[in-house]
Amino acid sequence: MKIALMDSGIGLLAAAAAVRRLRPDADLVLSSAPDTMPWGPHTPDEVTERALAVARAAAELGPDALIVACNTASVHALVALRAELEPRIPVIGTVPAIKPAAAAGGPVAIWATPATTGSPYQRGLIREFADGVEVTEVPCPGLADAIEHGDEPAIELAIAAAAERTPQDVRDVVLGCTHYELVAERVRAAVRQPGLPAPGLYGSASAVAAQALRRIGAEAAPDAAPTGSVTVLLSGRTAALPDPALGYPEGLLLQAVTPAH
Repeated sequence: MKIALMDSGIGLLAAAAAVRRLRPDADLVLSSAPDTMPWGPHTPDEVTERALAVARAAAELGPDALIVACNTASVHALVALRAELEPRIPVIGTVPAIKPAAAAGGPVAIWATPATTGSPYQRGLIREFADGVEVTEVPCPGLADAIEHGDEPAIELAIAAAAERTPQDVRDVVLGCTHYELVAERVRAAVRQPGLPAPGLYGSASAVAAQALRRIGAEAAPDAAPTGSVTVLLSGRTAALPDPALGYPEGLLLQAVTPAH
């Protein structure tokens, strides 16, 4: 079994680690193009062009499924990716976990990139899944870039700025960018108020990993032998995991996997 994941950069680590935990025997292909990120400021056509290039590089290795581990690419390029790759390769997009967060009753904050915050796509999800729930959209300028480069001071500043824009009574936070899941506990600590329970965090990594297995008719087997390999593609070239990836637990988990053959 081979599962490919794509993103502009290391935001795919969270979903890749989730697949790894569900199926330690699965071979993984991690395809990204960090030299072209961030994708958010680009036009939909430009995002689609970049996403197709990254997906094609992964598809050449014959995966059984492709996870689009990027919110921006899922918004703008999912239709084009499916048109090109399916039914040969099932394509699984990433949707912000607004529905399960809203089901808890709110208030809810959605942390997302400035390009996604206030977008028709996100507003549509709020209308569909969070009707009657108090929702605050929180833009997080610079946070994805800081995470991508492992820039600790910039990460701290971006999280602190977003926390200041987050209402104090928020009970749950949706992590609306896959990069943010790599610093989830730091987000929780930043928005937690003294004397109140820690807010719930809702990411997408576990859900898309499980959906990828369902699409190919595979079951979770977390106790399977850890025989899966990892292939890293940076702009289509085989490489090692970027150094900043090793600053996160998800990156270290994947580095420990048997190298690709």
